[in-house]
Amino acid sequence: MIMRSKPLSPTSTPSSLAELRAIMARLRDPQIGCLWDIDQTFETIAPYTIEEAYEVADAIERKDLAALKDELGDLQLQVVYHARMAEELGAFTLDDVIAAICDKMIRRHPHVFGDTQESPGWEALKASERDVHDDKSALAGVALALPALKRAEKVQRRAARVGFDWPDISGPRAKIDEEMVEIEAAESFEEKAAELGDLLFSVVNYARHLGVDAEAALRDATARFEGRFRKVETMADEPLSDLNIEQLEALWQKAKTAG
Repeated sequence: MIMRSKPLSPTSTPSSLAELRAIMARLRDPQIGCLWDIDQTFETIAPYTIEEAYEVADAIERKDLAALKDELGDLQLQVVYHARMAEELGAFTLDDVIAAICDKMIRRHPHVFGDTQESPGWEALKASERDVHDDKSALAGVALALPALKRAEKVQRRAARVGFDWPDISGPRAKIDEEMVEIEAAESFEEKAAELGDLLFSVVNYARHLGVDAEAALRDATARFEGRFRKVETMADEPLSDLNIEQLEALWQKAKTAG
């Protein structure tokens, strides 16, 4: 529940970043704000930020521009929310956030905003940015919160840029077989979990060499499974739990044939 000193006008139609910023400041006001919003922290809001980014991607995938407009607004709110909490701590403001990304975009496009005729290349630009940070590794800055498959691919691409990569696709393909053998030889749960992680990492590497986005491929595979499973449910004359494996397999093949 939002506690206000006076209600917003029914005809009020906030339409600018400044107005959204003012709304968030009011929601976080210790005296007249919303108790829920006041209680939030960077850590509690972060999951919502990630969720909103996924919902933006979902709207794009569905080609739903009306939903995209709404989801982009929700994502923008997350930026304003984090910036407001940082401002309360005296760390930075929303203006600082916008200034930083403006500076970054200009710096990364010297061939557009500067005097150079062409871009020096993405890796050269990223390397120059890493020079100002303590962590000089080629893997510096790969976000820990990325989905596991996407982060594995990004780490592999970073390593490949400095030559740490298989010369051709036979290397990652052989690594998959090697990891399967190591999983089967593992004795403890911890060993099996570690080897399975290595296998997944190797599959992502193989997908990268094929030019396939492993995250998207798995998402599509899950969608196919879901669609076929729902068809199996509708085709079955009794609960799936009452069917044996042969009956389930027959229904599955029928669902696959149906498309």
